[in-house]
Amino acid sequence: MMIGHSLLAFALVATVARALDASPGRALAAGAAAGAFAAVPDMDMVYALTGFAGAEFDGVFSMTTAFWSASTVVHRSMTHSLVVAPVAALAFALVVVQGRHASRATVGGFALLGGLTVVATTLHGLLGLVVLGAFSLAGVAVAAIVRESSQLDARTTFAVAVVGLASHPFGDLFTGEPPAMLWPLDAAIFPGRVLLSADPTLHLLGAFALELAVVWAALLAFCWVTDRRPRVKPRATAGLAYGGVFFLLPPPTLDVSYHFVFSILAVGTVLAMPVAAPTRTSMAVETVRRGVAAHGVRSVTTGLAAVTLALVAYGGLYLLV
Repeated sequence: MMIGHSLLAFALVATVARALDASPGRALAAGAAAGAFAAVPDMDMVYALTGFAGAEFDGVFSMTTAFWSASTVVHRSMTHSLVVAPVAALAFALVVVQGRHASRATVGGFALLGGLTVVATTLHGLLGLVVLGAFSLAGVAVAAIVRESSQLDARTTFAVAVVGLASHPFGDLFTGEPPAMLWPLDAAIFPGRVLLSADPTLHLLGAFALELAVVWAALLAFCWVTDRRPRVKPRATAGLAYGGVFFLLPPPTLDVSYHFVFSILAVGTVLAMPVAAPTRTSMAVETVRRGVAAHGVRSVTTGLAAVTLALVAYGGLYLLV
């Protein structure tokens, strides 16, 4: 979902910025910054690395299970809070300030982040310190890149950071325990996961469809801002053949979805790649590289269309059979 969070923020900000008559370059820069900030809350996953420490290697899935089990200790809590989002956004925006007040602004930003970290440490001990520390460092790194690599001012940075940070937790409502959106308050906005269907497989397919819709939104936003026309190559229809996987692999659920996600994405990746006619390996690689560079948007659109058709085919068979 991390990519989905970033693409959603990018689509929202880039579209609104362009609608407000920002130049294409500025709209893309604002969208990219929002997307980067939207990924920052998932820095709480750094704690999940501790799951590897006590895990016994018994195959790839045993290690991934240990990782995700450890992540549930703190994932989607303090860094996913709508209370934290505006405070952290202000802190990150202060880091972007330039000119004679830059030093004071940066100190103020670090003071705000320090205050959030103190609260987290008080409530959660070392765990809070590590998680909020990682969150703060990642956000400051994004802010520093924005300051050095774009012309976005502090006010714009604050706005896009708020969108990125505040939109993030809503994307997690369908795939796990609901985020602690009001942390540090002991209250919840959503009592549990938002179910799209009582059938676990249909719920997974619905969540995947929502993620796919976000990717489409980001792609179409990019095309609109850059005045490009999205085009799909006919071979995308080959994605319909993926429906046959229904008879070969067990139905996916949120608990076991690797086989479905990896295989359906592989279909899109293969169909998105330009066909390399030369037989020599070096020539084929170069042909693919040039094809991607020349037809990047069309390749992405084709791959995305293929995945969409594959999902429709698989979902249709699941409902019928």
